[in-house]
Amino acid sequence: MRLLLVEDELEIQRFLKRSLTEAGYQVDAASDARTAESLATEDGYDALIVDLGLPDEDGISLILRLRQLGVSAPVLILSARRSVDDRVRGLEQGGDDYLTKPFALAELLARLRNLLKRSSPAPSEATRIRVLDLELDLLRREASRGGECLSLTPQEFVLLEYLCRNAGRVVTRTMILDQVWGMRIHPETNVIDVHIYRLRGKVDIEGRRPLIKTLRGVGYVLRDG
Repeated sequence: MRLLLVEDELEIQRFLKRSLTEAGYQVDAASDARTAESLATEDGYDALIVDLGLPDEDGISLILRLRQLGVSAPVLILSARRSVDDRVRGLEQGGDDYLTKPFALAELLARLRNLLKRSSPAPSEATRIRVLDLELDLLRREASRGGECLSLTPQEFVLLEYLCRNAGRVVTRTMILDQVWGMRIHPETNVIDVHIYRLRGKVDIEGRRPLIKTLRGVGYVLRDG
């Protein structure tokens, strides 16, 4: 399991990185929002631990922007802000859990395990989806077409998975917003168009039959035959 730790207090950062590594996690660390955004949008993490008091930006703003950019990994907020209003705001603005400082390591690990368990697919769920020569491995979160691995971001994979589960059926922008982004972004945003454009560039490899079709004013459909 890969984690991104966003914490500017270096003593706490070193302690958590060492403790999480000893617990069996792969951990990358960032001390500011800019570095965290770059890491989170380029690499696929299973969960993020985010401090709110960052030197260049409030952690809430970072979490909101990551959600808008399609980062869907669960976020454990770690903060010295202890008021009910702060905790409610953190959970309403994209956080999945909230732990106040000072904290017990055992509690942090327990909360992290719970988040990862909730975000993992159910054991009974099929582990592979195949549409024509396009195949998705749901456990490894990998996609390939004609045996060639596709380099997808985590959000591109989630979007492609949704299209594959609805192969042959038209899905509207509203449906995608609801099922892929959880209505966390404004309906008028062009995030969906950007992701579809990038996804098409990776899935519809030159020389192969195009699979992703846009129906103007209606939505999108992944061809299944």
